[in-house]
Amino acid sequence: MISISRLLCNSIGPGDHLRYEKRDVPRPVVVWNLTRQCNLKCLHCYANAGPNKSASELSTPEGREFIRDLSDFGVPVILFSGGEPLLRKDLFQLATFAREQGLRVALSTNGTLITPEVAVSLREIGFSEVGISLDGTAGNNDRFRGKNGAYHAALEGIRNCVKLGMRVSLRLTMTRHNHHEIPSILRLIEDENISRVCFYHLAYSGRGSGLQKDDLAHAETRHALDTICDSTVDMYKRGLSKEVLTVGNHTDGVYAYLRLKQQDPARAQKVLELLTINGGNSSGIKISAVDDRGNVHPDQFWWHYSLGNIRERKFSVIWSDSSEPLLHGLRERKRLLKGRCAQCKYLTICNGNLRVRAEAVYGDLWAPDPACYLTDEEIGLK
Repeated sequence: MISISRLLCNSIGPGDHLRYEKRDVPRPVVVWNLTRQCNLKCLHCYANAGPNKSASELSTPEGREFIRDLSDFGVPVILFSGGEPLLRKDLFQLATFAREQGLRVALSTNGTLITPEVAVSLREIGFSEVGISLDGTAGNNDRFRGKNGAYHAALEGIRNCVKLGMRVSLRLTMTRHNHHEIPSILRLIEDENISRVCFYHLAYSGRGSGLQKDDLAHAETRHALDTICDSTVDMYKRGLSKEVLTVGNHTDGVYAYLRLKQQDPARAQKVLELLTINGGNSSGIKISAVDDRGNVHPDQFWWHYSLGNIRERKFSVIWSDSSEPLLHGLRERKRLLKGRCAQCKYLTICNGNLRVRAEAVYGDLWAPDPACYLTDEEIGLK
């Protein structure tokens, strides 16, 4: 994640200590996709979620044991995701147990099932954040989500949480079909008093692997980032406390730095220091994912590769196994990267970006990330 509001406005968000403060032994934020079942069918779903749950889904006792291990291991945050996590009847029980174990709990949902009663339960349990996904407004969102009425149902879910004073994070995955709606989404967070917005770059994983042709061209990505950056600064100047982040492309940090270098060199130097602490893409380092069947992945986009299963070994053991080839490679990737990524002068603050995207396009895990939109001159190759 790149906090645009932190970099450009020095506005500190609740999770910034995980991104911009040094930690001796960083434990990962864990995304638990605790079910593959979903009431929608999103075009870009990395989990290939559908209407039915997996027959081998982790049970409630297995989930509790997993959570206990995360707590003992020192994991700072568990993000309950899916599929649609609210379709698991034991979600509230598991989240309550995680809170009792000292974990910070967050939720990633499509929002359509958050009734006023569900919102009250989420607040009582103590979810630090409720992330709700939209991929445009009205009909455009419904087309992406595969269900008419999904937009208005999600908007009601957002409102039910905001009414209770909960921290809501709106999430949008940018493609050629919705990037023109970024200004509308930014207006929506103002109008609906939403605390946070995350703009995701498309990951070529799950059903998203078939949408490569719908990804933004590099010029379109630059334009989208300019819109996001300019709007973030504008809201800050108007006294609006909004956290604005981008996800899935650490090129954004370099791009923000290069913008600031021209506009405010002193601030640019501070930003460079923050980006250096952040270290770039942290798949297999500071983020992990566990799917509904207990398979451990380097991040939530790596469902085609398992590092091990928590039914056989504890998460803490799997994550600490430096002999696992992919995990070792991701943690030592600088010496394995090829092409532009290997030669880029900003490698220390990008860390080679999203490896799963390079693998999807080139069949080579260490090839350059095709979503890097910086020119050769900007990264020091000319």
